[in-house]
Amino acid sequence: MKVIAVYSTKGGAGKTSAAVNLAWEASASGSVLLWDLDAQGASTFLTGVKPKLKGGVAKLVKGSNSISDVVRTAKFTTAEGQRAVHVLPADDSYRELELMLDSAKGSRRRVEKVLKDASGEYDTVILDCPPGASLVAENAVRAADLIVTPLPPAALSLRSLDQVRELVAESAKPAPILAFLSMVDRRKATHRRAAEKLSNEVKEIVDVVVPATVVVERMGDEQAPVGTFAPRHPAAQAYRELWSLIADHG
Repeated sequence: MKVIAVYSTKGGAGKTSAAVNLAWEASASGSVLLWDLDAQGASTFLTGVKPKLKGGVAKLVKGSNSISDVVRTAKFTTAEGQRAVHVLPADDSYRELELMLDSAKGSRRRVEKVLKDASGEYDTVILDCPPGASLVAENAVRAADLIVTPLPPAALSLRSLDQVRELVAESAKPAPILAFLSMVDRRKATHRRAAEKLSNEVKEIVDVVVPATVVVERMGDEQAPVGTFAPRHPAAQAYRELWSLIADHG
């Protein structure tokens, strides 16, 4: 089971869009769990599953519930047939998750422990992490085999990559970081330069560019990944390329 944390210290970076689309791409070759760890519940909404966790997140964190007790299935139909992504949804109880983790024994490894109970059920787990440096994010980073970080082409994004590095470095076994450019508008000179140069200048940044496009914004209307309703669009192709790199990583 490969655990991938999609994480950025900066909000609005394209994190949730990436998490949902990567889960969709991963579902082509195996069973996938998408865990929405963000109290805003954006991944839950974009996959169209009910934002209600039986017993709340407390029972999951404390071990009273297992993933199989609370997971929901998002089914997507395309011209090629139907595929499913299993979703561990976020609901209102996630607003208290930070406090629950802080008071729990082994507070920095609770997410890892929950996932161990599901080992063997899934080939891939995608963690949609909350932004910022929080105990929830630290849990996800510690549980992950790979950290995937979206970077809008701006100077502050490189600062956020530094912050991701700092948080990851605190783990006992730091996971590798794979960063990519998101929300790129090639009409802007600064965005073009970033797309052309950053993957050669920064070791973590791969040569994958997700464009700024209304097609990604349509995910909210469709409640589905881009690959289901616009599979030939450059954004869908970019997420496909990104998943290919992740699947081949390590």
